[in-house]
Amino acid sequence: MIGACRKLGIVAAFGTLVMAGALGGCSSLNASHVDCNVVKLQTQAGRSDAEIASAIGASVTDVAACHGPEKSGNADSGGQPGPY
Repeated sequence: MIGACRKLGIVAAFGTLVMAGALGGCSSLNASHVDCNVVKLQTQAGRSDAEIASAIGASVTDVAACHGPEKSGNADSGGQPGPY
């Protein structure tokens, strides 16, 4: 009987750790991250930063930060395709 209770305690502790890890991972998905692709498309459609911020639930400052230079791709290529 003691062996069964011990195994149950181990399983319960493991389950608690898994749940704590899952909740910790979800907390990193907060609303402060703005998808700059969405901002770019909405800006091209003629919407203001305030309208975009209101629509996506972000601050105007976060939306305005997306207007900087594009950060994806290979910065060294100068926009030219590589040798293939």
